[in-house]
Amino acid sequence: MRSVRLVRRGLELALVSTGIVLLFAIAVLVATGVILRKLGAPIGWYDEVAGVLLAWLTWYGAALAALERAHLGMPDLVALAPAGWRVGLVLLRALLVCGAMAAIAWFGWQVVAILGDEKLVTVPWLTVGVAQSAIPIAALLFVLAEVLTLPERLAEARSCAPARDPERVLLEGAR
Repeated sequence: MRSVRLVRRGLELALVSTGIVLLFAIAVLVATGVILRKLGAPIGWYDEVAGVLLAWLTWYGAALAALERAHLGMPDLVALAPAGWRVGLVLLRALLVCGAMAAIAWFGWQVVAILGDEKLVTVPWLTVGVAQSAIPIAALLFVLAEVLTLPERLAEARSCAPARDPERVLLEGAR
């Protein structure tokens, strides 16, 4: 269990750091683009690059949300289920989510393989493969996050204790 916590903490640190860097880069890029446009010297590529960065932020943020158990959790459904069904529901949910993310990763790699050498329109040094790489990578990180949080979800289901719902924890803490 200690190694799972260590991997989970490392993944969390990597995803949070990535998110901070991406958000900062988007903010600087868009602000610079707006200022330069107002000064009459627009840069034609900033919106395309900002879109790629936003897609990366979205995908890596989804993986972080999965790691924090704030994405597709269904805690109320599990909590309302009869005690004998809870573990099965948690496992079914994990199987469906991991299966969907594995399919997204597979098809994402297909897109990267097919379009990988194509260049972006306004940034010819950036390939579509690099731009789209966040989809399969983050989908696999999402699966890893699900696997890392599964023991915690199963323990809650077995104990018949209410599941930890991050949204509810935030709302109750704000009161």
